[in-house]
Amino acid sequence: MRYVVLDTETTGLNVDDGHRVIEIGCVEIENRCLTGREYHQKINPLREVDKSAEEIHGMNAAALKKFPEFGSIAEEFTEFIKGTTLIIHNADFDTGFLDTELTRVGKSKISETCHLIIDSLKLARELHPMKRASLDALCVRYGVDKSLRKMHGALLDARLLAEVYLAMTRGQESLIIEEETPLRNEKNLQDREIDTKQIIVRRASPIEETTHEKYVRDLLSQKKVSDATTEKK
Repeated sequence: MRYVVLDTETTGLNVDDGHRVIEIGCVEIENRCLTGREYHQKINPLREVDKSAEEIHGMNAAALKKFPEFGSIAEEFTEFIKGTTLIIHNADFDTGFLDTELTRVGKSKISETCHLIIDSLKLARELHPMKRASLDALCVRYGVDKSLRKMHGALLDARLLAEVYLAMTRGQESLIIEEETPLRNEKNLQDREIDTKQIIVRRASPIEETTHEKYVRDLLSQKKVSDATTEKK
């Protein structure tokens, strides 16, 4: 399976206010390894950049005028992500902007171009409930070097997110190996004695039990709301 980690930078926070994409960064992953293939493009948004956005990524309209408009790079961009599973942090934000840009130039939306979209922000919140789930926080949690991240940048952030995603899903690797590796001698494995003294059982603390119970209650509550909404439709 081919994965592409994607990030964008924009002229502002709200696509409904006419804000545009000004940078796209993509990093390819295959067989849980970074392949070195990347896609990176800055874009002329044909409008001003909000001051608050410029303070985050350091780009302004004057500096972006020398780059192509989105329509000129839409084909090569969609070709790079075509048929892949996309990994995006806070996916609704990026896909909302990209879908608007793609629709404007007569291209298919992201969901119609890619196989699947994984929101790494939602994944992080599921894995670490009640913990900070920003890219900076996840880099610290998983020991990913973010020293070069003085400001936001689509390609740098995609590279960091790729490393974070691989770290977050590392447990899945052993499950895949277990499923794919045949048992060489099933009888010997069955006859092998298990030394139970080597098994360490760690009990949950009262705080951990309370946190878990609250998390389960919240999930059940969300499911009831979802079921009720579905029934109305």
